[in-house]
Amino acid sequence: MANRKIYQNILKSISAKERLLAVLIDPEKFYVENAVRFFKKVNRSSATHIFVGGSTVEDKATEILVSEIKKNTGLPVVLFPGDVTQITNKADALLFLSLISGRNPEYLIGKHVASISKIKNSNLEILSTGYILIESGKQTAVERVTQTQPMDRNNIQNIVDTAKAGELLGMKLIYLEAGSGALNPVSAETITKIKQDIKIPLIVGGGIKNKQQLEKAYQSGADLVVIGTAFEEDESFFNDLLK
Repeated sequence: MANRKIYQNILKSISAKERLLAVLIDPEKFYVENAVRFFKKVNRSSATHIFVGGSTVEDKATEILVSEIKKNTGLPVVLFPGDVTQITNKADALLFLSLISGRNPEYLIGKHVASISKIKNSNLEILSTGYILIESGKQTAVERVTQTQPMDRNNIQNIVDTAKAGELLGMKLIYLEAGSGALNPVSAETITKIKQDIKIPLIVGGGIKNKQQLEKAYQSGADLVVIGTAFEEDESFFNDLLK
């Protein structure tokens, strides 16, 4: 996937009914010295994208990690930043996340304004993304850092309406997030109802710990599923996802 074609390739893959899978790597939790071994497993798996980011990451850590990832895989590297400091031109694309589930102006528009000086002359493909945090049974790092409340997982209509509002505001993607290490992934009913209501690609992440939950997310309507913590805790999960 050449730079600036990532979104078009996502659309093509969805049209061809291909399943997309992103491996999420948190610079704070990943040891660069393990990259060669880790990416041998990634490259043998059905992964289609690498997402890089975390809620709290030291300056330069993301850039160092992205450079190492690029040496070990040809998969597109997409930034999933928790803050402006995590933006690096060494990646291929940036999820320009607006936390539309919350009401903290910093994460709706403030951080975006602060990032412009870093991205306006970069080669990053900018993917405007409506980011929706859904209650998952425990407090997540996203909740703590953004000081926003997740949406009630039982009020599905409100989540659906929020996703639709994001689409009508011009977002290219909707990202349903249960949070890193979530006790409960986003429900099948929520995924299905949102997919029925929006026309843009739907990303689902958080709390997906095994192949059965992954399959359920796809069957419910997820276009791209993100797995992070499950791989951090058990790399053998890759064995279930061989091409």
